[in-house]
Amino acid sequence: MKNISSVLLISALAFNQSCTTMKQTDIQQELPAPDPSLSSNPFMKKSKLQYEAPEFDKIKNEHFKPAFDFGLKQHEAEIIKIANNPAAPTFENTIVALEKSGEVLRRAQIVFSNLTGANTNPTLQALDEEYAPIFAAHSDKLYLNENLYKRIQSIREDGLDSESKRLLQYYKQNFEIAGANLSAADKEKLKQINQELASLSTQYSNKLLEARKQGGVFFSDAKELDGLSADEIAAAASDAKTAGQPGKYLLALQNTTQQPLLQNLKNRATREKLFKASWTRAEKGDANDTRSTIEQLAKLRLKKAQILGKKNFAEWKLQDQMAKTPEAATKLMNQIATPAVETARREAKDIQDLIDQQKGGFKVEPWDWNFYAEQVRKAKFDLDESQIKPYFEITTVLEKGVFFAAEKFYGLTFKKRTDLPVYHPDVVTYEVFDHDGKSIAIYYLDFYTRDSKNGGAWMSNFVEQSYLLGTKPVIVNCYNYQKPAPGKPSLISYDDVSTIFHEFGHSIHGMFASQKYPSLSGTNVPRDFVEFPSQINEHWALDPVVLKNYAVHYETKQPIPQALVDKIKKASTFNQGYMTTELVSAAELDMDWHTVSNESQFIPVLDFEKQSLASHGFNLATVPPRYHTPYFAHIWGGGYSAGYYAYLWSETLDNDAWEWISKNGGLTRENGDRFRKYILSVGNSVDLNQAFRDFTGHDPDIKPLLRNRGFIK
Repeated sequence: MKNISSVLLISALAFNQSCTTMKQTDIQQELPAPDPSLSSNPFMKKSKLQYEAPEFDKIKNEHFKPAFDFGLKQHEAEIIKIANNPAAPTFENTIVALEKSGEVLRRAQIVFSNLTGANTNPTLQALDEEYAPIFAAHSDKLYLNENLYKRIQSIREDGLDSESKRLLQYYKQNFEIAGANLSAADKEKLKQINQELASLSTQYSNKLLEARKQGGVFFSDAKELDGLSADEIAAAASDAKTAGQPGKYLLALQNTTQQPLLQNLKNRATREKLFKASWTRAEKGDANDTRSTIEQLAKLRLKKAQILGKKNFAEWKLQDQMAKTPEAATKLMNQIATPAVETARREAKDIQDLIDQQKGGFKVEPWDWNFYAEQVRKAKFDLDESQIKPYFEITTVLEKGVFFAAEKFYGLTFKKRTDLPVYHPDVVTYEVFDHDGKSIAIYYLDFYTRDSKNGGAWMSNFVEQSYLLGTKPVIVNCYNYQKPAPGKPSLISYDDVSTIFHEFGHSIHGMFASQKYPSLSGTNVPRDFVEFPSQINEHWALDPVVLKNYAVHYETKQPIPQALVDKIKKASTFNQGYMTTELVSAAELDMDWHTVSNESQFIPVLDFEKQSLASHGFNLATVPPRYHTPYFAHIWGGGYSAGYYAYLWSETLDNDAWEWISKNGGLTRENGDRFRKYILSVGNSVDLNQAFRDFTGHDPDIKPLLRNRGFIK
């Protein structure tokens, strides 16, 4: 997942100034000078570390508020100066000036957003709630500034290079999408709604973080955890002790509906307890119940869209995406949903047959699926997860797998850095070098789950690449793997391996950015394109050359046997009905929330979800959506509203492009250079549909996706 938290939308486009009545005497006002008390604030000047990496050894909680206050004041003054410049509008004095503005605020917000996601605390959470509406108002002051919009409209494309033309078009489109053409009265309504939405989204994220933390399940007897490894049980005991309950065992929640440990837990009552704790984490009627917040968010998003002249929020949101319309996105989802559900039904029958053979005496429930699916997989393919994990030690997967594939395909090399400060002791850092030996990026990794961290896995930039600003990428990947007991190896599942390759795909997209302007750089692309590079990178996990290099037994140091590799590949389409159904049902649910066109259609959260799933034929109670509405963080707090379909849209691109790579030699530098040239290095500076055609030679085709999932031959 590419992190697109609202606080991170901090290019010049995200900061607005509406001062259409500003007097001419104010135009030449000096930009505010920093107060002497700010002299020691690390956000007031560029970091002296390589590539302006954050000075985490100097950054303290108390630095954010004064940096925000000064940064807001400074940026407002810069915008006033641009908007009311008496000189005729030009690309340089308007668009380029906007790209360069907001430097202090940008630095502070980037670090703040990453910390509130990966290592938050009550002070940062309080600041997040306080400043979310302030930042939203600040954004509106740019987009809704009539003087500034008129200047942008008047700039001609004649004489501009292709990237500059694209940037001008990008600004015009974003101003219009944001409401620059509205009447003064509607602009005021919109400003109020945007502030309320920002506050509610932040409140939702904070509630959900606490709900996940409080939702973990304690057990008194290790026998209840039968099926877990000794190391997993030791980690659960350690987590319980840290949580203030020594002598017990804590199974913490991850952000998805299904919990990874469910496939190993033999005690059915334990599985049910863990699943239900996951499902109900944010609907307990307590301070962390998110349902009321969600209902408010949904209604306000509809109001916003209708003020902006659209039928619903999805219609407004998809204007600048590859899909363009909710209908196009839904058409794709429906093409995938039907074969997915049919396949899931067959998988459910296999599981029920196994339960009956074992004289279980019960009908399969969601908390049973992964446990028995693992047994079905073992019976069908003689493949046991416990056989696989010893070959997937997390650092070896990273360095001998992910990095190795990047070296073979792109020529990259990596050097571990221990001299750069980090925001948490678990974080590790690498410097990245191009095929010619030149340093191109700094890369942070944060592997392990903790109470101060949001669930899931994501990529973010601490610094974005820009030739205009003279910056190179500084990137972080965050995960939520269970930290092993002290002295024990961190062994992960093959699904976890895929996630590491996936998130690195986002990172390499950012590393290969080669744009002049930060607004168009790297991963600043439509949401339904941004997952394409990350998903295609997942394929390298099973490439024979790559797999043999990293899949090494952590004790014996022997490579994974070919027989086991063959089993993994044969089982690659196993359970795809389930996994696709849980994904597409969540995507359809998201789209239904955001295609409501009349407020009267909103009903209580749980009823709405039930109605939505039934309307699309998702009536398999054993296959719940990947995210239940109350904890669907992607759409209520993470920027993927009306956009969760993007994973499926991008996967269509990914499977089609992968088929091209496979047919043209696979893991070769020639293919890597081609993918870098046409996809990874163009950012949002070109037509991305054309970029795909340039790489593959044709328009996207859904059949490779359906074949890859085993839905068609």
